[in-house]
Amino acid sequence: ILVVNGTNLNLLKIRDENKYGSLSLEDIEKEVRDAFSNDHIEFFQSNTEGELIDQIQKAGGYFDGIVINPGGYSHTSVAIRDALELTKIPKVEVHLSNLSSREEFRQTLITAAACDGYISGFKVDGYLAAVWLIKNRLARR
Repeated sequence: ILVVNGTNLNLLKIRDENKYGSLSLEDIEKEVRDAFSNDHIEFFQSNTEGELIDQIQKAGGYFDGIVINPGGYSHTSVAIRDALELTKIPKVEVHLSNLSSREEFRQTLITAAACDGYISGFKVDGYLAAVWLIKNRLARR
């Protein structure tokens, strides 16, 4: 499973802890790896839209599923949405904060519509749930 993290997630330790939790991106990666130690899970983070798209496009040939937190690109990137739509493996979008309780512009999730579903507001547990959901979906095929 490929876990793709977008904009500003490399700065979690200095962002609002009430919204994003107290863990760094490295801490989240460790929790996911520990919880799914028998699975191959690869992590990628970039603040650059094109690099995120490149990873999504390659994923279909190397991975069984994608967990993606596009960060702010969730609300703006038609290009990331298109890449997700073209990738025919299970995909779950994750957001650390509860977007429904945030600003109005965060209510539009362009990229989530190209995923099988999305999880918002559960901080690190959202990543854990997303990996579990992908594994469960794959097991039922």
